[in-house]
Amino acid sequence: MVGHHAGKHTLYKSHEVVFEGDSIAYVGPKFEGQVDHVIDATDKLVAPGFIDTHVHSGHRASHRLISDSGRGDYFGQPFLEISVPKEGTRVEGDVRYLKPDETGAEGAREFHALFTVSELLRNGITTFVEYGSQRLIQDALMTQCINLGVRGFLGPGYDSGRWVGDEAGRLKRVVDEDNGHREFDQAVQWIERHQGAGDGLINGILVPREVETTSRELLQKTRIVADETGLPVATHAAYSILEFFEVVREHRKTPIELLDEVGLLRPTLNIGHGNLPSDSVRLNYPGAQDLKLMGAAKVSISHCAINIVRRARVLDNWRRYQELGINIALGTDTYPRDMILNMRTASYHGKTMSHDYKSATAAEVFTAATLNGAKSLGRDDLGKLQPGALADIILIDLTARGTLRMGPFRDPIQAIVECGVGDDVDTVIVNGVVRMQGGVIPGIDLDTVRLRAQDSGEAIWGGWHKSDPLGRTAEQMCPTAFCPTCFRDPL
Repeated sequence: MVGHHAGKHTLYKSHEVVFEGDSIAYVGPKFEGQVDHVIDATDKLVAPGFIDTHVHSGHRASHRLISDSGRGDYFGQPFLEISVPKEGTRVEGDVRYLKPDETGAEGAREFHALFTVSELLRNGITTFVEYGSQRLIQDALMTQCINLGVRGFLGPGYDSGRWVGDEAGRLKRVVDEDNGHREFDQAVQWIERHQGAGDGLINGILVPREVETTSRELLQKTRIVADETGLPVATHAAYSILEFFEVVREHRKTPIELLDEVGLLRPTLNIGHGNLPSDSVRLNYPGAQDLKLMGAAKVSISHCAINIVRRARVLDNWRRYQELGINIALGTDTYPRDMILNMRTASYHGKTMSHDYKSATAAEVFTAATLNGAKSLGRDDLGKLQPGALADIILIDLTARGTLRMGPFRDPIQAIVECGVGDDVDTVIVNGVVRMQGGVIPGIDLDTVRLRAQDSGEAIWGGWHKSDPLGRTAEQMCPTAFCPTCFRDPL
């Protein structure tokens, strides 16, 4: 069992955890009191639930179109590949330009929320941060969080304008500052209305979507409300060459320096992804001080190892981030929402980029997926098994379910990080209620959800050319593997 002592995880053998109501009452050797029900954890690791600090709602079928492909003029930034529509494309009922993607499609929001929360729950993620989808999507996510019993940090995102593709397919900003302030006001009102719903499962978070698309005025308003309410904040920053250039061009400051200037750098600022600060050798920026600013403020980053390495991007040096005081939390971002696989990826690339195989250890990435996520949210009652903490508990099967994948092991944490997968999560308890047992979520047929997602994906891919700035079909954008007649975009 993963217990807690002196602010850190501690591995115990033959210990028990007892919870009453929504909180943990006892952690230790055999409990001598009376209990109403016993869950057998033989051959399983009892651990705190994972905290996913970077989620974008939906089944993310669009992201399947950027595997091994993409436009060079986007410099590997994935959201531009799939979220930039041809100018004039709108989703009905939404005031912003959007791609006809899964999360914004009329009539599909409830299903995509169901897919999102079900996938998180199946992978042992008991708390997650949704990164700024529109209000109607937050409504759908809230419903599923309450129905399935998963803790969500939710809040409609806002910005000062979105990227679109002009008549030649080039990036162009559509700026609407008045709408950004309306979105901000609506986000604050949404949070005030729903904070604490579902017996505390619904929690508010302020999300100015990206630093380069959000004005200084909106960032300042975010800081004022965060100061007044204590709400955590999440935004994409230090994550893209284009973002970095746009902010420096407009403000003559780096994105991190801009956040510092408006007073937003703080432990409860979740920076996604924070992997391209001015200190990066890729930017050749003189007088770089972003990492020192981030460390001095003890900010958090949501490190989404799988999503960024898929685009040939990495966190330059796990060890340096740690030493400077930056809180590294983990996020799944797009797909798969498998925190165990993200821990492994973060560990391996953390070692490689730090040039130190003692960096990004199994213990460190496990902590990043639990305690560090809680820290980024300002929650001392999450991410640990300790009396008084909320009863968010998972059981991870160490038998590898009839396979030899785990092999012989002496340390269950190392075994899970190096050999485990999300499907090894057997049981999930959130707020003291069993939400999944034996890999089964009551009332949810995952095969049915998967088949419906496939049909939805086929529809999205089939109509992709209608809004793509270059008019490409899905096959032209991302040729299937081993296709003999593939068109490959020279960009």
